[in-house]
Amino acid sequence: MAVENCTVFADFILLGLSGRQDVQQGLFVLFLLVYGITVIANLGMILLINVDPRLHTPMYYFLSNLSFCDVCYSSTISPKMLADFLSEHKKIPYNLCVVQLFFFGAFAAVECVMLSVMAYDRYVAICNPLLYSVTMSRRACVQLVAAAYTAGFIDTTIFTYCAIRLSFCNSNVINHFFCDFPPLLALSTSDTTISEIALTVSCSCMVGSSVIIVLLSYSYIITTILRMKSTEGRRKAFSTCASHLTAVAIFYGTLLFMYFRPNSSYSMDTDKVASVFYTVVVPMLNPLIYSLRNQDVKGALNKAIGTKFFSE
Repeated sequence: MAVENCTVFADFILLGLSGRQDVQQGLFVLFLLVYGITVIANLGMILLINVDPRLHTPMYYFLSNLSFCDVCYSSTISPKMLADFLSEHKKIPYNLCVVQLFFFGAFAAVECVMLSVMAYDRYVAICNPLLYSVTMSRRACVQLVAAAYTAGFIDTTIFTYCAIRLSFCNSNVINHFFCDFPPLLALSTSDTTISEIALTVSCSCMVGSSVIIVLLSYSYIITTILRMKSTEGRRKAFSTCASHLTAVAIFYGTLLFMYFRPNSSYSMDTDKVASVFYTVVVPMLNPLIYSLRNQDVKGALNKAIGTKFFSE
């Protein structure tokens, strides 16, 4: 009987970040600027890596894929969010909600794995430099990137399937600015036990394994660097890892806060702020981090624009 009386909603309503019109206009300008920088910076990074021969190395091949993921998963969220800032009715069709959930989750998962692949690349470069060209051959790099995309899309398919099976009988109002799995679970009127287990297992396997790879890689890297007799050698080795470590700390730190904190500290408003950070801000920060902290990228930028604006 409960199933028969269940109201089928064709659309979801997103509450967004704020209900005040004056605040929304200001947020529109701010996030339009952020999204514009995100797209230009990441596409610029991809173009720069492809045109400059000095950047035709495994590390920058992985970085170009990281930039591609940043553009893709930011673009699944930001355009709709920007349109909602200017719209009185923040509706999203059920089918588009599922599509947004899937592609955002997929590219975010791919980025998670890609960061661990980049950590492994740094491990090989610093700890086994004589075998680097063999271990990180072009074929191996392509296989690692393919594995990252495969793992990310398979992982997201699992909890997207769980989301499709949820029932929404009492309300279609999502207290969020995009279709994410936690707010959908909170809105659902069906038994969410299996879906919550699936989310926990998939996130734990994906994020947990990636974090372990990063930690193991950098434990060996740090040990190797500390054994170096040359101060200049240690400095150069640390400098090649600084950008990646910064990106890892920001991305994984936000994910761990979002999906691995106690239920007692759960707050949808807090989730919105954290979600803004890793869906909108992090994709903008990554190319800036690699541009400002990486000497090779600075040199390529100087060559591309024909100036010495970026100090090497």
